[in-house]
Amino acid sequence: MKAYIIVDVNITDPALYEDYKKLTPGSLIPFEGKFIVRGGATETLEGDWKPGRIVMLEFPSVEKAKAWWSSDTYAPAKALRQSASVTRMILAEGFE
Repeated sequence: MKAYIIVDVNITDPALYEDYKKLTPGSLIPFEGKFIVRGGATETLEGDWKPGRIVMLEFPSVEKAKAWWSSDTYAPAKALRQSASVTRMILAEGFE
């Protein structure tokens, strides 16, 4: 079953966040992850949600998504993101 990581990012240090964006794609490869959404325009259709930068990642399984998030491969990029932004991140199971 596919899994999705959905991220709402409010960037506090744009220059540092650019460094994060360069590191992240390579970290996804060993875990078969890919970007579905990466910072495109958003429009709130209901409620009062005021998202920052929205990112959605797809993985072949929950296990691979969690393994990527906690991996040594992603750790340097994660540290940059955590220094350069305030992030809300969830993991959601897909369906077949």
